[in-house]
Amino acid sequence: MKLTIIGGGSVRTPRLIPSLVRRAAKLDLQEVWLMDNAPDKLKLIGGLCQTMAEQHGASFKLILSTDAEAAIRDAEHVVTSIRPGLEAGRAADERIAFQHGVLGQETTGAGGFAMAMRSLPAILDYARMVAEIGAPGAWVYNFTNPAGLVAQGLHYAGIERVIGICDSANGAQHAVSRYMGVPLKRVFHEVYGLNHLSWTRSVQIDGSGGTGEEVLPGLLNDERFVGATHMASFAPGLRRWQGTFLNEYLHYFYHRDEALAALLAKPETRGEEVLRLTTDLLRRLEAADTAEAALETWRSVMERRSASYMAHTRGGADRVKLPPVAEDEEGYAAVALGCIEAIASNTPLYTGLNVPNNGAIAGLEADDIVEVSCWIDAGGVRPIHIGAIPEPQYLLMRDVKQYERLAARAILERSTDLAIQALTVHPLIGSYPLAEKLVGAFLTAHRDHVGTWH
Repeated sequence: MKLTIIGGGSVRTPRLIPSLVRRAAKLDLQEVWLMDNAPDKLKLIGGLCQTMAEQHGASFKLILSTDAEAAIRDAEHVVTSIRPGLEAGRAADERIAFQHGVLGQETTGAGGFAMAMRSLPAILDYARMVAEIGAPGAWVYNFTNPAGLVAQGLHYAGIERVIGICDSANGAQHAVSRYMGVPLKRVFHEVYGLNHLSWTRSVQIDGSGGTGEEVLPGLLNDERFVGATHMASFAPGLRRWQGTFLNEYLHYFYHRDEALAALLAKPETRGEEVLRLTTDLLRRLEAADTAEAALETWRSVMERRSASYMAHTRGGADRVKLPPVAEDEEGYAAVALGCIEAIASNTPLYTGLNVPNNGAIAGLEADDIVEVSCWIDAGGVRPIHIGAIPEPQYLLMRDVKQYERLAARAILERSTDLAIQALTVHPLIGSYPLAEKLVGAFLTAHRDHVGTWH
């Protein structure tokens, strides 16, 4: 198998290497290509990956390349994780949003739209290349944010073999696994919603669809469990009302004013913080005397970056404050590599993905990209049946989905009118004049990446 990672110079790429080594034999993995259009960054991060591959005894060949066609040609599986505009683009998005009095998070609301303006066209170019010169039946696994909106745009553009991946779709599964000390493969969760706007209504041990032991209601009433997860960032009354495990990004909707005030009070935005940390990392990697020193530097900076993730939420709750992650828990790599293994070896996998609804969630269109628990194997992806969901959740999801439909079409058509309509209907914006100002500001700030819109 040939596996290609587009955006191989990402600072997160080294996390894939140990998992790839462990799975190499089962996948018959011969080549892993790391492709990036930033040669200096690729050299530094790719060097880390090569060191890790050697340390773990990799049997596959690791190839660094700035040639997208060479990297994609004959690849059976392609992972996309890119950031057009880099961290500076994200920082600009956040500042523009804050200057207009709205949240600027890179996947949610105004900031998410600005990110999608840059990322969707770039991912679409790569996806079309995969369809043209990749191996027959090649799949694309997209991590690029905002994952759900990008997947919606790719679907509208006719890209069929694409799966939107976000590790937060499986947040409840991981939290329960670690809290109860139960292996992930024994934990089955029922998640539904949209990317970064999802709820988990059931977590069962050793079975799904009512065949396993239901544990979620008890855990949601367990203050130790709540306090050990990001659920602590939500108001107690809200938790009781919802009765589900909430995606952490719902904090921006259910605690909107509080979140905005906390973010505005910080001396730097998250994007500016990530830009500072990444710049520091690359500078220190370039100055590192040995490969081991470079790896230690990378681990240290990535730990600092993870520790500050969503630190503005109530009580400063991080994603999950549980015992240390076991060395064999794959985290970031698990979903993509699990899907690749399921398709390649026809070994069924149960996981949360961003895929076409196809009747899974009542009230949404068949071609709406949703975040939902799925079974995946060589035959493709099959969302589980969710059916009707509670009305307050459905209404919020419906409004955000309307935004995603309009936003995806706006970006594909480069339509300013559709973009303004998209931001107007978004629950975190809701004003036509404000949407006009935001779209104008984003188009001006990112003209080099998005070109001229009509």
